[in-house]
Amino acid sequence: MNDPPGAICMKYLCLVYLEKDKFTAVPDSECLACGNGFRASGALIAAEALHPVETATSVRVRDGKVSITDGPFAETKEQLAGFYLLDAADLNEAIQAAAKIPPAREGTVEVRPVRQLQP
Repeated sequence: MNDPPGAICMKYLCLVYLEKDKFTAVPDSECLACGNGFRASGALIAAEALHPVETATSVRVRDGKVSITDGPFAETKEQLAGFYLLDAADLNEAIQAAAKIPPAREGTVEVRPVRQLQP
């Protein structure tokens, strides 16, 4: 993913989802190696693993009032376990990279293009 000068890359967020009982199914060392591989290729912008969903706090603001709730926003079978933020030439390249993320074997990796905010 080392692009030639002038090549246009987009950012893609690869969201890793796993069922709660599969959070430890893939060794951390595999995820670290994957991230290091992306870093070596120049594709990795950032990557982090997340603590279990029980540690989450959801914040909502409605009519100027802040509401704080323990836990995630929605109840789901799979939980957000971590992410990789990658540079890729296009969606196909991002999907190919996502397929290399070890937890994809146990759960789901959602690939989403990053949208640039307009001033």
